[in-house]
Amino acid sequence: MRRKSRLGLSLCLLGIALVSPALAGSPDEKLRAMADAAKPELIETLRSMVVIESGSSDVEGLAKMADLVEARLKALGAKTERRKTTRGAGADIVIGTFEGSGHAKLMLMAHMDTVYEKGILASQPWRVDGERIYGPGIADDKGGIAVVLQALEILKDVEWRNYAKLTVLFNPDEEVGSIGSGELISELADQHDFVLSCEPTVAAPAARNDALLLGASGTATGKMEVRGRAAHAGAAPQLGRNALIELSHQLLQTREVAKTVPGTQLNWTTAQAGTVRNQIPEEAVAGADIRVTVPDGLKKLQAALDAKVKEKLIPDTETTVTIEPGRPPFMATDRGRLLAKQGQDIYAEIGRPLDVSEMTGAATDAGYANRSGKAVVVESFGLAGYGYHARDEYIDAGSIAPRLYLMTRMLKELGKRKD
Repeated sequence: MRRKSRLGLSLCLLGIALVSPALAGSPDEKLRAMADAAKPELIETLRSMVVIESGSSDVEGLAKMADLVEARLKALGAKTERRKTTRGAGADIVIGTFEGSGHAKLMLMAHMDTVYEKGILASQPWRVDGERIYGPGIADDKGGIAVVLQALEILKDVEWRNYAKLTVLFNPDEEVGSIGSGELISELADQHDFVLSCEPTVAAPAARNDALLLGASGTATGKMEVRGRAAHAGAAPQLGRNALIELSHQLLQTREVAKTVPGTQLNWTTAQAGTVRNQIPEEAVAGADIRVTVPDGLKKLQAALDAKVKEKLIPDTETTVTIEPGRPPFMATDRGRLLAKQGQDIYAEIGRPLDVSEMTGAATDAGYANRSGKAVVVESFGLAGYGYHARDEYIDAGSIAPRLYLMTRMLKELGKRKD
């Protein structure tokens, strides 16, 4: 009994040691006060962005966003440039570059586009309800942009320039896979030592604590095409080879294939067949959302699908499956894990726990930044929010000061490194 009591006491003391703010490092009181004081200004920055509708295909709205963030970067002292995306809607990528007096090369990134269609503000306007602030794209990812701009404002006020180069990138096509900016993200990331990506962290009550993210799925698009034979559906259906029926068979028998390929996920999400009621359809097509967390996952999944579709239901039909790779997976390195641990230590300075999430099924641009492994990359330095890609997206305004403190303290610590 005494032995159990001693064990329980030891575990209790260990728990106190892990969570007690008194045992954490001392906070930078000046940065902490400045982060607290900056909350109203950050909220106003958020409002100015949320009232700009900037869906991924809304070139006009994205241009307004680019104008706004470029002006802010210039006011902070950055040299700015705009580059057109290489594919997609043809909107502008905004890049701001600061030259400092230190050694580290640092990069911050967030995205200007949202998933919402033009006109969304009529039904989902900017709205404040206590500590929750609502608006389309407010968390994903205008909150991330606001954190970057406000953190740099604070660091400018304390005359921090302990870096060799600090680059900010805001892209306009993340929600459609960064199809026209991903290569640039990879290129720029490889020129830096550290990349902090500013997607949101999940707000309470869905998550107990704020977090940083160390892993995100890569994406790909799957396409299944079935070729059959047309025939009159009433007079001679037996002469046809029904591509719709064969497609249905193939969808059913391939729906679990990804479970045999570790690190992959496949969900058939769209389908189309036939053009008129009285004809046996000779063509049918389905589309799939594919997620991958391992480098060779798509290759192995393709082989497994090719083998499976050879098993036909309708004779004389032909089924092919193609996979088009999208955003690469993000898997943080050991150095990334150490950086996330440093973030936990910084949060502990202000008496707050910070979780480290291993993986999300949602893809992020951290995959492009981390593709070569040259830079240390960690995700989710944005604000705490919820409801992304849905109705009533919001941020928790209570997360503003802690996230600003995290960003400013992290940048100052990274600036001290010479490795």
